[in-house]
Parts: sequence; C-alpha cells; structure tokens
Amino acid sequence: MSDTASSSPSVRYRCTSCGNLTRFDVTTTRRTRAFHHYTVGGELEVEDVEVLDESVESVVCHWCGTGDAVVELEDDDAAVEG
Repeated sequence: MSDTASSSPSVRYRCTSCGNLTRFDVTTTRRTRAFHHYTVGGELEVEDVEVLDESVESVVCHWCGTGDAVVELEDDDAAVEG
C-alpha cells in the first residue's frame, strides 16, 4: 500500500504561543487517484496513490490548543530550530 503523506512536501510548524515544534493537529483535504487491486478472495489493496490536489484547512497546536499562533517555518528556520 502506498503512503500518500510521503508525496507531500515536508512542512514544519511552530506555535509562537507555547513554543511547540513537534505536535500539531493538521486538517487536510486531499484529492487522490489510486489503483484498487482486489484479490480473488475480495481483499482490497490500494496501490500507486497519486496526490492530485491537497490543501491544509487548519493547523492547531496540540499542546495549547491554539491555531492563531501557529506559523509555518521557512527552511532556514527549521534547520536552526531542529
């Protein structure tokens, strides 16, 4: 089974309210195309998943529960922070 999350670019977040860098609740809408392969016994295996469109609806800090203070880190910021 293919993993659709690995096809997305890696994005890092930071909560400016509590300093969290590691735990976020991310709500995403994703449109995909996938090959569905059924065995003779009726078992489904999903293969070759391609993400056609993806949008992040919200990002909320898992620690303090705020979404207003979460910012996306630039590549340079992520290297310094992490």
